[in-house]
Amino acid sequence: MEKVFVSRGVYYVLIPEADLRVLCGCPPDVTKHLMKRGIITQKVWDKGLYETGPNALLLSDVSVQGGKLSNLGEFPILQMFYNQGMIIPNHPGNKGTKPLIIGTKSQVKALQEYLFRGTYGLANEEEVRASGVDKERAQEVIRIKLAFAFGKIRRSEELLDSVILEQDPVQLAPGLTLWREKTNIFYFDYNGQTLEVNLNLEEGETYDSPVSLDFHKVNREYFSVIHIGEGNGWDTERPCMSSIVTFQGKLYLIDTGPNIIDSLTALGISVNEIEGIFHSHAHDDHFAGLTSMIRSDHRIKYYATPYVRNGVMKKLSAITGMDASRFEQIFDVRDLVSEEWNDIEGLEVKPLFSLHPVETTLFFFRTLWAGGYKTYNHLADIASDLVMRSLLIDAPNATDYSKALYTEMAQDLRTPADVKKIDIGGGMIHGEAKDFKGDKSKKIILAHVNRSLTTAEKEIGSNASFGQEDILIPAQQDYVRKAAAKYLHRYFPSARSSELQMLLNCSSRLFNPGYIIQKKGQVPTHVYLVITGVAELIQADLKLEYMLSAGTLIGELDALGGDSTRFTYRTRSYVNVLEIPAELYRPFIQRNANLERIRQIASDMLLLQSTQLFGEMVSSPVLHQVAAQTSRRHLKAGEVLSTFDEGLLWMVEEGMAALFLENKEIEKLSVGEFFGEHSHNPRVPQGKVRVLFTEETQVLTVPLGLLDKIPILEWKMLELCDRRLRICKGK
Repeated sequence: MEKVFVSRGVYYVLIPEADLRVLCGCPPDVTKHLMKRGIITQKVWDKGLYETGPNALLLSDVSVQGGKLSNLGEFPILQMFYNQGMIIPNHPGNKGTKPLIIGTKSQVKALQEYLFRGTYGLANEEEVRASGVDKERAQEVIRIKLAFAFGKIRRSEELLDSVILEQDPVQLAPGLTLWREKTNIFYFDYNGQTLEVNLNLEEGETYDSPVSLDFHKVNREYFSVIHIGEGNGWDTERPCMSSIVTFQGKLYLIDTGPNIIDSLTALGISVNEIEGIFHSHAHDDHFAGLTSMIRSDHRIKYYATPYVRNGVMKKLSAITGMDASRFEQIFDVRDLVSEEWNDIEGLEVKPLFSLHPVETTLFFFRTLWAGGYKTYNHLADIASDLVMRSLLIDAPNATDYSKALYTEMAQDLRTPADVKKIDIGGGMIHGEAKDFKGDKSKKIILAHVNRSLTTAEKEIGSNASFGQEDILIPAQQDYVRKAAAKYLHRYFPSARSSELQMLLNCSSRLFNPGYIIQKKGQVPTHVYLVITGVAELIQADLKLEYMLSAGTLIGELDALGGDSTRFTYRTRSYVNVLEIPAELYRPFIQRNANLERIRQIASDMLLLQSTQLFGEMVSSPVLHQVAAQTSRRHLKAGEVLSTFDEGLLWMVEEGMAALFLENKEIEKLSVGEFFGEHSHNPRVPQGKVRVLFTEETQVLTVPLGLLDKIPILEWKMLELCDRRLRICKGK
């Protein structure tokens, strides 16, 4: 046996004599990691090239780690089926076996349903009709899905083999045994040789992105398009096809591909700056980053037609267990009307039906300006004219409706725009550049490929590099200053306008990535308001390293008290800050608030900010609201807490405690760790949780009802509660 490290939380185990090649862990873009590591390579046969690679997947015991999905098997299995040829008749890669999926019963079942939804989306006429689609269109949708599926919609169980791994060891092949020691720690044994595979990430870690991105400074324009992805699910050098539309300084993301947070950070954008998401469809290269967008301190607006949204929710529910009601709690769902212009505070968007195996829409954007509308058309995952004709006109079961649909869609695709981005991935489910020869758009960008453009394609459209911005209407106002004003007003809602204007008149600065804003141990001379970008809090001796979002105040408590800074703050991207002199900030607080009260709140904010729960992406206005409603309680050594106020989260501020679930000690609770999240989780047996305080302890209590409204905190509490349940069950 051989074990190869692929990336954090991912390994590749080879057992040649058993003809087993196991990919252990499936985070976003894992196939790109395998390609870059040389694990996936190309071979030649008489009909061209094909690839090597894994033929089995070992699933993580947990569906999410570090904010990213852990079991995204869609592209690895597609690679096995088609790039390796495991499903292609008379192919050298087809040895009569199916891809093997190994994991707990719940994770295997989740993967099977997620793959089914990723392949077909809404799978019958009833589900399509439930999305508001009329009967005639719904029938046509199912006819098209069946054509893409070669006449039959098949369950994932028909295409895959599976081995359920629970408490007892399982045999994968003669002489080859696999067992789980505890959560995400596995052992392979082959004829007496044993190796360990640990799929756990350390606290604060996340899965690596395979794509290296340079840092960029992007502007907040009146109306522009920032190009943040021109590749596809196989491109090892570029993120998957995506864009950001800026309108009146607000940022709207089109699709959430793998490792989207890494792309945003490289552009100097924190997740809290995203106003909304426009979602075209649920294939992983446009979907896999959706859970990362939950790591925000507010509900991000989610724009899609009900037709697309229902397909997305079914796939997300399959892989995470999240039901529709929770999706609508975490995102601010704003349904769009298909085939019509929807007005979003002056930005108009029209979603249009696209021919694809899963529910997909194109997006046309426009806004009124001198000389007429300025427009951007985003054409992700379209079908070529040849495929459209074969399915809608030439098919034996084509109808008058389908022929009319072809005319409508062909016209939509050729609608000119100031900027038009087009999927030219080719094959049966992607577009062709040649279909847009003669298109009257002012600028065409060709995307969704993992290769260089051909000579013929270069005559039709342009490339776009990561971070490139097409400005349709330039800004004549400073949207960065406006953002600073918004954050200060949220932080100091009762302050007079003239007082806030005094702070806003301070200097703004742009820091480069990796710049130390404030160093631990120094007496700060300024308070810094992060307006755009991503900063980080660091304390090496406590192994603290947390991302800080736009809207965060740095150095407030130290400036008010004249103390030295407790942490080091540095930039992770380009960061715009408002630089407020401490000698100006102190009298501002004295005139507009109770200084001692603000000092106490600022102290509590700093305590919360130094914890794993609150340390990431919770802006200062939100953290201030939380800190203002905290209270304290002292508990003696030996005291036991077994009855909890269901409305509170408890956090250890000083001391030590032990958490028990069903009389089993689950973990030690030290400073910064919390309990009480179980009271909002129906999976936890009531009355079965108790906490023993092993020394004199002071706890900070926070209203859970307040935290439930902050998506990143709710998500983290769910992750922790699930982990504690698995420990209790011995998994």
